[in-house]
Amino acid sequence: MDLEPYRAELLAFCYRMLGSFHEAEDLVQETLLRAWKARDRYDPARASVRTWLYRIATNACLTALEGRGRRPLPSGLGSPSDDPEAPLAPALDVPWLEPFPDARADADARADLRLAWVAAVQVLPPRQRAVLVLRDVLAFSAAEVAEQLATTVAAVNSALQRARSTLAGADAAAVAEPDDPEVRAVVQRYLRAFEAADVPALVRLLADDAVLEMPPVPLWYRGSRDYGRFLERVFRTRGTDWATRTLTANGQPAFAAYAPHPGGGHRLHTLQVLTVAAGRVAHNVVFADPRVFAAFGLPAEKPCRER
Repeated sequence: MDLEPYRAELLAFCYRMLGSFHEAEDLVQETLLRAWKARDRYDPARASVRTWLYRIATNACLTALEGRGRRPLPSGLGSPSDDPEAPLAPALDVPWLEPFPDARADADARADLRLAWVAAVQVLPPRQRAVLVLRDVLAFSAAEVAEQLATTVAAVNSALQRARSTLAGADAAAVAEPDDPEVRAVVQRYLRAFEAADVPALVRLLADDAVLEMPPVPLWYRGSRDYGRFLERVFRTRGTDWATRTLTANGQPAFAAYAPHPGGGHRLHTLQVLTVAAGRVAHNVVFADPRVFAAFGLPAEKPCRER
């Protein structure tokens, strides 16, 4: 029994359930280990290997979520700030939502890994979350999900209806793909302006109600004016000769930002995940967690020859 081909899709599933890439990795490993130990008891007449694995993974996720709160982004916890000089005190007691490295997921899965969508799903009770992902994302039948959750088809349909109602309006389908030519052009202009610390040029690329947030700092801003005022603070305090490295995360354009170092060169500062819609940057989630950097394999210093 070869279970390894299922690792990537199980990782994406567990991430949607947990909102944590690192916890998802651990649970996928646990799922595959449980399946390997139980392989002699697997009955192909009852379910495919894939369906069987998802049952194990779902139960592992539900157990992990017992007694836990959701993983939010700062914008899900309070009102935006209008003070660009507000203290950047991290809230280390909050289990923040983490980004997902696209290199670890199949291209077909990325639209349902959008940060905004995963953040919205975290609001759902765990069993509703499982039903929504298994039915609407992975296209399991109601009967298969009922079997996986040891419940009835009627209960699955009811949970799905409640989950869809809760998430009404949270769909990110209008967000263009990162390889869309218009998106690439917007991102490249944004990166050139960012590297030059050109705040007016950056603001011109923003949607009027653009959001900037920075977990683990609970502070966040809404609107191009306050977004720009905060960037002025960043460039004033960290210098103006930045470097970037393009990548993708959660099926969205992203980049690693490298700040100028007093001793020369550039040091890794943040990973920034952009949402581009209607030709403008509508949302930027800025991550500064070293564990996030490690998940994306980002070097601590910017190689001289690399963009």
